[in-house]
Amino acid sequence: MTATEASIPVQTVARRADFERWRRRSRTIRLLRVLLPALIVLIFLGLAGSVAWSTFSAQPRQAQGEDEPIRLINPRFVGRDSKGRAFVLTAESAVRDRQDYQRVLLKNPALVLDEGGPDQLRLRGVDGVFHEATGKLALSGGVQMADLKNTFQTASSLFDTKTGELVGSGPIQGSGGLGEITAESYGVYGEGDRMVFKGGVRARVNPKK
Repeated sequence: MTATEASIPVQTVARRADFERWRRRSRTIRLLRVLLPALIVLIFLGLAGSVAWSTFSAQPRQAQGEDEPIRLINPRFVGRDSKGRAFVLTAESAVRDRQDYQRVLLKNPALVLDEGGPDQLRLRGVDGVFHEATGKLALSGGVQMADLKNTFQTASSLFDTKTGELVGSGPIQGSGGLGEITAESYGVYGEGDRMVFKGGVRARVNPKK
């Protein structure tokens, strides 16, 4: 056997090996051409699904946040009545009504009208509702009222910060320079110039000295 004849099988084996490697590489390339586009599509679908899920899951939380009431800590409302007298309304806390933004629910409200003036009036209660549009303040729960001469306790009262009128139903009792008085209802009219008691009125007048 010559050297040329001995080398033929070796070259053939090498070509076959190269051919097999080419076939495997070709199959791999064809497989990648199919898998890569499919993988890209799956990635885009996953991203779209993630965005959609985030959007739908965030909507209930956003709606719930919008429904939550607006809470105020140590609120302060100031203004003047029709007579030009200044008033200051404060509270421990306040929550705006979700159905009526002008309606404010107060905890431990206190109002001072004409502080330091001749018509000074102080009101205090456990609970209160103040309507900013109408200027009316409704107090309940151990309401205390005091001016420069008299002090009263009652169950509830409604004070109009624009007119200075104060009305209420329920037992009221108090004392002042003239004596003591109890009644079932009361009203302060004429911008504080006139106070009227009604229903089972009982009074004890202090004798003049």
